[in-house]
Amino acid sequence: MVNENKEIPSSFERIINKVNEAYADDLEVQKLFKQCFLNTFTTTLQQDADGTFVITGDIPAMWLRDSSAQVRPYLTVAGEDAEVAKWLKQVITRQWKYILQDPYANAFNRKANGEGHQDDHTDMTPWIWERKYEVDSLCYPIQLTYLYWKATGDHDILNSTLKEVLKVIYQVWKVEQHHEEQSPYTFERSDCRVSDTLLRNGKGGDSTYTGMTWSGFRPSDDACLYGYLIPANMFAVVVLGYAEEMLGAMKEEALAKSMSELAVEIKQGIERFAKIDHPIFGDMYVYETDGKGNVNLMDDANVPSLLSMPYLGYTSSLDDTYLNTREFILSRHNPYYYEGEQACGVGSPHTPDHYVWHIALAVQGMTSTDPAEKKRILEVFKRTHGSTYYMHEGFDASRPENYTRSWFAWANSMFSEFILSTVGIHVPGSPLEVNGRKKNVL
Repeated sequence: MVNENKEIPSSFERIINKVNEAYADDLEVQKLFKQCFLNTFTTTLQQDADGTFVITGDIPAMWLRDSSAQVRPYLTVAGEDAEVAKWLKQVITRQWKYILQDPYANAFNRKANGEGHQDDHTDMTPWIWERKYEVDSLCYPIQLTYLYWKATGDHDILNSTLKEVLKVIYQVWKVEQHHEEQSPYTFERSDCRVSDTLLRNGKGGDSTYTGMTWSGFRPSDDACLYGYLIPANMFAVVVLGYAEEMLGAMKEEALAKSMSELAVEIKQGIERFAKIDHPIFGDMYVYETDGKGNVNLMDDANVPSLLSMPYLGYTSSLDDTYLNTREFILSRHNPYYYEGEQACGVGSPHTPDHYVWHIALAVQGMTSTDPAEKKRILEVFKRTHGSTYYMHEGFDASRPENYTRSWFAWANSMFSEFILSTVGIHVPGSPLEVNGRKKNVL
């Protein structure tokens, strides 16, 4: 693991001290939090002439999704620390640059060096590491921009380039409402597992108009079974609201109105096509649908997930349909819910059977309204870091010393955010902060 021996900002030290005070009797939590909270800063931020580049950890590329989630906990100090705010803004403007190069790509190179999956059958360029189209890859930069604005009050972020980025995203999502008829996007990968490519000559599974917007891949980078990925569409509804608010502040009323109308179309599609009456759980959301009656009943550890709805801001943790869906997710009826000797939780088809994800545990904790559940999850974290004092992608629920990705900064940041939430520290402007849960819940 890289260690650049960076000087730790004093604002970070203050956050660490607050956690240490709250967990004065738990030295293990203190060590876990400090290492995980600093991991993105000390090992994944790279400076160059274009500002700040963010690698995922053990992969030297910048994912639009991962980079947003990795730096998100640092928004808690961005309002007081101008230097942190500066490089957060650099991350955002770099994301904008990549989106304007190709809004269908999910991961990019630091330079136009041709690294990554250049043999994929799609419109690759030397800047692109991977070109798997995922709705959430466009949601996350909007979310990060909005939360940065709320955290810092930096109105300079509301500029003409942001307008251009939002316009491009809007246009892609409108086209992908009619994927079969209008989309220019195809993707195929040779000699790979089926989840790494799209069927029908790269077009993906057949779908029909619903009002929702189509996604080729999930936030796991695995191919969607059906093209309307419900958690990603829920995320899109939320960030379209963010876009509308930012554009309104910029006096860009026409584009703001278009964003609002698209959000209504997508939400209506979700509520019409993505709900079922389950014989056990009642009214609940499905994970994917094609709009023609086929649905996929599951949840995946990666965010956006159905479990993360309140975390993202689509609905409340007390919403009946969410609670029914949550009960399904955290049961054996979800094919990717695993139970072991050391842990139980949500995993992913992206990793081996019986492997629970730390990201999903963090989401479960942050969306729970039960202090006892939060405490249980904290104990699971303490039992499952494999003596590394870092979080991982997935780990064996019975033998947590067996895990995937020893250097996975997204998981470390999600754990950090969970711990911060337990001591009442939330990202300014985020749903958890807006909903007012600012007290110590453990």
